[in-house]
Amino acid sequence: MSVDVGNLVKKYGKPLSEMLSIDLSKGDSAYAKWLLAAILYSRPLPEEAALGSFETLEHRGQVSPAAIEEAGREQIMRVLEKNGYTRYGSTVAGEIVDAFGDLLKRYDGKLSRLYDMSEDSKDLERRVRSLGKGLDPVAAFVFLRDMRAVWPKANPEPAPRVRELMNTLDIDDLKEYAREHDIDLIRLETALCRYTREEIVSQRASTEKKYRERYRPHAMR
Repeated sequence: MSVDVGNLVKKYGKPLSEMLSIDLSKGDSAYAKWLLAAILYSRPLPEEAALGSFETLEHRGQVSPAAIEEAGREQIMRVLEKNGYTRYGSTVAGEIVDAFGDLLKRYDGKLSRLYDMSEDSKDLERRVRSLGKGLDPVAAFVFLRDMRAVWPKANPEPAPRVRELMNTLDIDDLKEYAREHDIDLIRLETALCRYTREEIVSQRASTEKKYRERYRPHAMR
């Protein structure tokens, strides 16, 4: 596989929280927005679907734990489906509402409290992944990846697809690779994650197109 890591970082390395204008230095309100965005970005859909869904929810004021719980699954699902989550709308909406409801119940709605109660990096990742009925592993990775900037204990294990790409690129340790090549770690992780996502989305679109072309009814003569 011929992939230049430096070019990947240039093209895909901008942190998603930065793309969404989420300032993680502002504390819990920003943390909640980023967790919401991370869950949205965890599914293999075009980035526009996640971006549109987040912007709509933000415009509606449904980006805090309390507002999300009040909105409920059906409202969140309708927003997602309008923005392209036709296959995942119900599942992702349920994951969002369950996660933020659990955050309210266990940590008073504050991700900073979750962080302070975590003993170390592994405990932090465990607590994040155990929100609700269990966050998608990719969502937890995406969330903790950008949180490295403000949470010293944030040190997520690479998502399975990122690990596969690392193996292909002969990267054993992301931290070590970033240090040796003078690359920002968050941008390196972001680039690998976004690249694998784009590849999956492209492959699925190609497969679905071939399926439609093969099985669509023949035009009546």
